[in-house]
Amino acid sequence: MSLLPFNDLVIVVAGNNEAHLAPVTYSNGASLIRNPAPDNGQFSSLQVGLQEVLNRGRDAAMVTLVDRPPANAATLQALCAAFMSRPEGIWAVVPEFGGKHGHPFLIAREMMEVFLRAAPTSTAREIEHQNQQHISYVPVDDPAVTLNVDTPQDYSALSPTARA
Repeated sequence: MSLLPFNDLVIVVAGNNEAHLAPVTYSNGASLIRNPAPDNGQFSSLQVGLQEVLNRGRDAAMVTLVDRPPANAATLQALCAAFMSRPEGIWAVVPEFGGKHGHPFLIAREMMEVFLRAAPTSTAREIEHQNQQHISYVPVDDPAVTLNVDTPQDYSALSPTARA
């Protein structure tokens, strides 16, 4: 399931793999931005991506990782609905399956700024734990939100619809 039906733009943050990602990114209607320092780790890519979201005049973002299978449409709809109706003081909406927090998550400008002000050595999990009072966890019936796809065997184990 593509993120495009739920977002007005999709930004892919690339590192040293930019040349390999560009054709598939552009052919799917997404934008590509390069992390100038990918060796600084995953959090630096998050910061690069969030800065680009702000540079493009957006005040919110849906964030996911490259090693996650796509969430189903019902999950994305539930997350978007929860985000749009969130009470004041809630800066993020995070899916939860089986007691585990997952991806994609939606964040408002306030949380984006917290991520951007954080030290480059931080992790998103640390920032999440420091800001629990500003996060709403949404129970979903979608195991994909907590799965990592790190090996060819992990990919093979996905259902054909999850790989589409």
